[in-house]
Amino acid sequence: MDVTKLPIDIDAMLAGLRPWVECESPTWDAARIGAMMDVAARDLALIGARIERIGGRMGFGDCVRATFATGDTSKPGILILGHLDTVHPVGTLAKLPWRREGDKCYGPGIFDMKAGNYIAVEAVRQLLRAGAAIHLPITFLFTCDEEVGSPSTRDLIEAEAARHKYVLVPEPARPDGGVVTGRYAIARFNLEAAGRPSHAGARLSEGRSAIRIMADMIPQIESMTTSDCTFSVGVIHGGQWVNCVSSSCSGEALSMAKKQEDLDHGVERMLALSKDNRNDGQFIVTRGVTRPVWEPNAKTMALYETAKGIARQLGLELSHQSSGGGSDGNFTGPMDLATLDGLGVRGSGAHTLDEHIIVDSLAERTRLMAGILLAVK
Repeated sequence: MDVTKLPIDIDAMLAGLRPWVECESPTWDAARIGAMMDVAARDLALIGARIERIGGRMGFGDCVRATFATGDTSKPGILILGHLDTVHPVGTLAKLPWRREGDKCYGPGIFDMKAGNYIAVEAVRQLLRAGAAIHLPITFLFTCDEEVGSPSTRDLIEAEAARHKYVLVPEPARPDGGVVTGRYAIARFNLEAAGRPSHAGARLSEGRSAIRIMADMIPQIESMTTSDCTFSVGVIHGGQWVNCVSSSCSGEALSMAKKQEDLDHGVERMLALSKDNRNDGQFIVTRGVTRPVWEPNAKTMALYETAKGIARQLGLELSHQSSGGGSDGNFTGPMDLATLDGLGVRGSGAHTLDEHIIVDSLAERTRLMAGILLAVK
């Protein structure tokens, strides 16, 4: 089958994508995640998927697994792995409404990664409608907590991936339209500062501010950044009353490295920052969620070559790279599975109020995805 001839209607795709984007689904809002899973599950059910709802845990929302009995169901098949949570809180639509301006379409989570997930659904829809000969069964796994490191779903992702031969991750394409064949390692850290409370007006000198302890540590943490391993503090919470010297302050830090050994060394340095001096306050660092480094194996590179050939049929040159910014491919890539990431749409502004996609890439990436689904055996 010639995927260049798939009758893709961009206006219809945008109409179908809009409910996904306008269903706001921040990671920490389990109810909104559930509503988003409902939207995706309905679209998948309409094209013939068998839907399973997997209950959430650890305070996170549900996940959806959708299976298509295509090809030889006795063989390990194709897993399409995506997340439906976003970093945008409910109410972001008021600041970043769905809108199309020329060749750009805007909305919270549209680029990372609702449009990517949607083009994967559209690719399957197109192939089933055309009666195409898909060799392997296809499964979608849509998860709820990728934006915070997948703490409640890593085991589910790894268990599901182990039952498949190929893993396709429609995270955003690289700026040049390329795909991802590896990811850097990422570690998260929980930061806790404990001070000594006092009345800020009458007894200021008797207190030791936890906020000040945290503030003093932030430059120390971020100054550890090198070309091999980066450190950043992205979340801070502290204090309750302005007239009280704060007794507690919490935060979160992130470290990223291209090599696992560099991240391991970075973890050691972070944990060594903990100190417990009762007179001068406490600062405690504990390790949070970690994504292992994913280095491409021969299976991944063979899958990339398949995708590259399909892209050429579409008139595209498809580059590949290892990339920062973790994904759930960090878990499947090291499992000796063929994993190809960055298969989503082109765009920019992920995690910002300028988040958008390039509309023309909807058809381009749908055809690429469809070609891969047809080619692998």
